[in-house]
Amino acid sequence: MNYDEAYANAPFIPGADDFPPAWAARSTALRDRLGERFRAGLRYGPAPRNWMHLCLPDTAPRGLAVIVHGGYWLRFSPDDFAHLAQGALARGWAVALPAYTLAPAARISEITAEIGAALSVAAGEVAGPICLAGHSAGGHLAARMACVDAPLPAAVAERITRCLPVSPVADLRPLRRCSMNADLRLDGAEAWAESPVLLPPRPGVAAHVWVGGAERPVFLDQARRLGNAWACPVTIEPARHHFDVIEGFEQADSALMAAFLG
Repeated sequence: MNYDEAYANAPFIPGADDFPPAWAARSTALRDRLGERFRAGLRYGPAPRNWMHLCLPDTAPRGLAVIVHGGYWLRFSPDDFAHLAQGALARGWAVALPAYTLAPAARISEITAEIGAALSVAAGEVAGPICLAGHSAGGHLAARMACVDAPLPAAVAERITRCLPVSPVADLRPLRRCSMNADLRLDGAEAWAESPVLLPPRPGVAAHVWVGGAERPVFLDQARRLGNAWACPVTIEPARHHFDVIEGFEQADSALMAAFLG
């Protein structure tokens, strides 16, 4: 197997280069619409990228929805994906969109710790149940927060009710054979310790794995393996690829949102 090709998405998606600027534009538009209900750059730690956006609904929040962005832990920020908050906001949920230190400046285990810190601060801002979601590398990070060893205070972990990893990288071990590992710096021990497919989920968390039917075979495999390991549903959304599988987050009544928030 050519691992670099297997885990590459953009070369196999028509018009792939058009997606990131479109995401950023929709995110800016949402920020403008929300005005003061878009709390930008809320700090959760001392590192430059230890910040998050917190989006508030127009009524008292029903709970906290957390959406973690992807990009192989190497690129992007919440500024590129804030538009994904729209569906949850329309359902009356507050939405936290955490940034994190990108590799190679941080290892994946350190990024996991940062997401735990972000979730803890966000939980202090919004009461009620917590639902986790993330896309690709963000799907990995959302799943890690639902593991029994997640770096979370017990009072925060106990509020987590649902977890929706979308196209997650749930087993990190194959990435050691990709050229990106020059920046990720995964060794055998870290790849094992940070792979949700090898870790037990927290009891009582309703997990649901989501993936596009037109995604690269390794992402379909990763999704199925996490579903098997966690004994949870796996939805393969027909005709969706790695870049448009997240569009359901923008629609309050989508099947993806039903899986996310119930």
